[in-house]
Amino acid sequence: MLKIVILGTGSLAKHLSNAFEKAKDVDVAQVVGRNKKELQKFSEYSTISNDFNAIDDADVYIIAVKDDAINKVSGYLLNKTGIVVHTSGAIGLKAIQPTNRGVFYPLQTFTKGKSVDFSTIPFCVEAEEKESLETLKTLAASISENVHLIDSEQRKKLHLAAVFVNNFTNYLYSVGEELCVEEGLSFDLLKPLIMETANKIQTMSPKKAQTGPARRNDIKSMESHLELLNKNEHITLYKLLSQAIKQAHEEEL
Repeated sequence: MLKIVILGTGSLAKHLSNAFEKAKDVDVAQVVGRNKKELQKFSEYSTISNDFNAIDDADVYIIAVKDDAINKVSGYLLNKTGIVVHTSGAIGLKAIQPTNRGVFYPLQTFTKGKSVDFSTIPFCVEAEEKESLETLKTLAASISENVHLIDSEQRKKLHLAAVFVNNFTNYLYSVGEELCVEEGLSFDLLKPLIMETANKIQTMSPKKAQTGPARRNDIKSMESHLELLNKNEHITLYKLLSQAIKQAHEEEL
């Protein structure tokens, strides 16, 4: 039985604690955080504490806090012998102060109140000690069938890629929604298109799946679109993305 302590009370901490609660051979012994209101939500299945100087002994300590707080929070675990890990995609392993350290990064977006299927989520694990790495692999495998050994430099680039395919793409969805609302149209009209593209790239390269006026260098359509946009940031985005798509497919035009 792996005994774990989760430090943090945000969305990821909640999702992880829920997943581990159902896992065999894993005991969420304690959840530690400063937000008393959020901390109370963990009390039904774990011991809770808002005192970082009274952290229980455990096999693994999972720091699920904002990136800029990882180093400080890890300092409370200097006298612990268990593995101290953070869950960030962008922060290096050495941000953790204790020497028995690692990374336990789930590559997924987490929102409060929206459940996720952990069995399909890629878990990127890293540790400096071989024994610790094996423990993290076992811990990740208790909730996911998709575990990968990825070092800090690879993980940083992977996180950057995730920002492009998730955060930036979601912002573009919001632009599309705004344009629909302006004309009294439902954003639901675009959802089948969104799903078709998402499904398409499951079996083919995104570059090969690219369509649209910029892909075929349809200048008249692009000029017409620009005339319909009334926000400078949207015009800038349209021009930049269209130019990038054209350059990526220059040889095919």
